Amino acid sequence: MSQETTKVPRAGSGEMFDAIAARYDLLNRILSLGMDQGWRRRAVEALALRPGARVLDLATGTADLAMTIAKAHPDATVIGLDPSSGMLAEGAHKIAAAGLEGRVTLRIGDAQALPFEDASVDGVAIAFGIRNVPDRAKALREMARVTRPGGRVVLLELSEPRAGVMGLLARTYVHEIVPRIGAALSGAKEYRYLQRSIEAFPSPDVFSRMMGEAGLSVLEASPLTFGVAHLFVGTPLGERARREEV
Repeated sequence: MSQETTKVPRAGSGEMFDAIAARYDLLNRILSLGMDQGWRRRAVEALALRPGARVLDLATGTADLAMTIAKAHPDATVIGLDPSSGMLAEGAHKIAAAGLEGRVTLRIGDAQALPFEDASVDGVAIAFGIRNVPDRAKALREMARVTRPGGRVVLLELSEPRAGVMGLLARTYVHEIVPRIGAALSGAKEYRYLQRSIEAFPSPDVFSRMMGEAGLSVLEASPLTFGVAHLFVGTPLGERARREEV
C-alpha cells in the first residue's frame, strides 16, 4: 500500500508565499509599522524614470511596488514578475480596483531567468525579494542584462540594523517580534523564515560588491530607518567597463 507524502514548500519559494498571500499586505503594514510604503516610494524615486518608461518589477508579490511606480509615473508601463500564483492573484485584484490594468501586467516569472531581451527595459526594481532568490548573483546579472544603458536597477531589502541604541531596538523588533507577530496573525509558520533570511543576507558592502561583479555600477547603498532596510541603486556597466572589471 503506497503512502502519500506531503510536499513541504521550500523556504522563500512561490509555494511558501502562496500560503500567506491573502493577508500579506495587512501583515506588511503591521510588521513594518507602515514604513514599507515610504520605503517603496523612495525606491521609485531612485529609479529616476524617463517619460514613457518600461519598468520591470521582480518579486512583485501583490503588486504594491508595481502600482506605486505606475501611479507616480502615469506614462510608464510596468511588468510584474513573481513565482507565486497566489500573490499574483491578489495583485491582479488590486490592479483592477485601481484601474491600472492597461499599464500594469503580471506574469509568473523567475528573477534568475528573465524572459526579456537584452537592454529591453528602462528600469528594474525588486522590493523585499532578492534575499529569497537562490542564486542572487545570477539574478543580478539578469537585471543588468535586461536594463538599457543609463537605466537603473533598484533593490530594496530588509537588513541587519546598525549599531547603537536604536539599532539594538530595531534588531530586537526584526528578530524577535516580527516573526512572532507574523506567525500569530497569519496562522502560518512561514513568517519565522523572515528572521533567518535577514540574518543570512549579505552585509551592504558585500552585496554592493556582488552588484559590481554582476555588471552593475553601484550608485547608492543607503540604510533606511536605522538600518532595518537598505536601498541599493545601480546602473549597467558599459561593455568596455565590463571587460575592464573582468
